[in-house]
Amino acid sequence: MTRRVLLVDDDAAVREALGQTLELAELQPITAGSFVEAKDNITPAFEGVVVSDIRMPGRDGFHLLEYAHGVDPDLPVILLTGEGDIPMAVRGMAAGAFDFLEKPCGPKDLLAVVEKALKTRELVLENRRLKQQLSRGDAAARLLHGQSAQAEGLRERVRAVARTSAEVLITGEPGTGTSKVAEVIHLLSGASQRPFQKLVAATLTPEALRDAFDAAKGGTLFLDEVATLPQATQFLALDLMENAPSARVVAGTYRDLETEAREGRFNPDLYYKLDVMRVRIPSLRERTEDIPILFRHYLQLACEQAALPMPDITPDLGARLMAQDWPGNARSLMNAAMRFAMGLGEAETEEELGLNERLAQVERSMLIEALQRQHGNATEAAQVLKLPRKTFYDKLARHNLRPEDFR
Repeated sequence: MTRRVLLVDDDAAVREALGQTLELAELQPITAGSFVEAKDNITPAFEGVVVSDIRMPGRDGFHLLEYAHGVDPDLPVILLTGEGDIPMAVRGMAAGAFDFLEKPCGPKDLLAVVEKALKTRELVLENRRLKQQLSRGDAAARLLHGQSAQAEGLRERVRAVARTSAEVLITGEPGTGTSKVAEVIHLLSGASQRPFQKLVAATLTPEALRDAFDAAKGGTLFLDEVATLPQATQFLALDLMENAPSARVVAGTYRDLETEAREGRFNPDLYYKLDVMRVRIPSLRERTEDIPILFRHYLQLACEQAALPMPDITPDLGARLMAQDWPGNARSLMNAAMRFAMGLGEAETEEELGLNERLAQVERSMLIEALQRQHGNATEAAQVLKLPRKTFYDKLARHNLRPEDFR
């Protein structure tokens, strides 16, 4: 059960008294004397509620309320007001505070409001866990890896597209995996129990395309690199899709199909027919934080297939992988993982890195190490590195690091 209470008040005596009240009720107070001390504890996964004084030096309780709801709109924040501060409390309620208490507040009043907020928080977190379990079990979660906002956006887009029966155009750079995304769309669709056929567009004759439509029987046809589809086959594809639809067509391309159509290299009518629903796959340079996750996944697959022990992936290795350019995207990262599994070393691009890139690797590794040792506490990590808090957070942003990922 959720029992944690983040207690924020600049008055040490008040913090101690309220903290004792919470402890006697078998709750778990986390005390902080300011907004700066409190903010590192506030995450979307925080299993507790916030009790904060309104009047504090520097950033006050209203600022804390705004920050907390920016991180998690469902996080209950209870405001403490001094005598005569009722108008301020009303303002807090209008801003989304869960409730307010007038100081000095009795133990019974404090515990009644806190228990109510904790029950609300527990219900919210349980609903989130159930939703995560449902989404974690589908093909998008199993086959499309990554924790970045771009990766989650791709999974959500694929799920939305799969719920329709319209044609789909999948775009992305070479190596991003258009065929895998097409397969996930099929697995999440109502046609998942029917055939999924992957067809190489460049070699597809009109006869072969007609045979594929006949054999699909309500399944999905994936046209790999549709921009290379021969012209005669393009006309037939459009005709079959409009007049004899027996399968859903999903097409993938690494080219700009709109430009191909505009310059006469691709049938414009077929382009508009295919581009009903579009899914764009982000490149690795757009989601560098996913590179170590994908590398670990590919490494694990390679080790399982070759019956090899799983080698360690150190923070330094992860930092070096993220600093490298991957023009082949997931395909080239997969090849690097296979070589690493066989003891052939990393992708041999370190020699090509300049001084700035190497310094960035070292800086990122030190940030990661500090966060790991301090279990994601940004304040303590900044102190270990002897950095001002603003400088420390600027460096975290530059390297796409989040303290909460190390808790």
